[in-house]
Amino acid sequence: MEAARRQTQHQLELIDRQITRRMTALIPLLGRRHAGYRRGKPPEPVAFLERYRSNLAALTAERQPEVDALTRKLARQDAAIAAMRGHRRLPKHPVRCGSAVSREGERP
Repeated sequence: MEAARRQTQHQLELIDRQITRRMTALIPLLGRRHAGYRRGKPPEPVAFLERYRSNLAALTAERQPEVDALTRKLARQDAAIAAMRGHRRLPKHPVRCGSAVSREGERP
């Protein structure tokens, strides 16, 4: 179950990285609208931020159904893992092989 949870978390992180990568690629294109600068007007940073935010919102909205589904799946997996830990009384962090402390907290 924990491996499936890690995979779901990895998928969410992958989507976040993809959105970040696409926005990073768009930044040079968003800043090229300097037609007014030639007439003595400097470029407006507010307009750039508005274009950036609107593009980010569009990219996020495009992936939102997938993010929502994965978030719900992650919540279900967390609940199932918590239920199994409570049922079997497993420690929150499983002890790895070769550890100096055994499962009950006693030294071997």
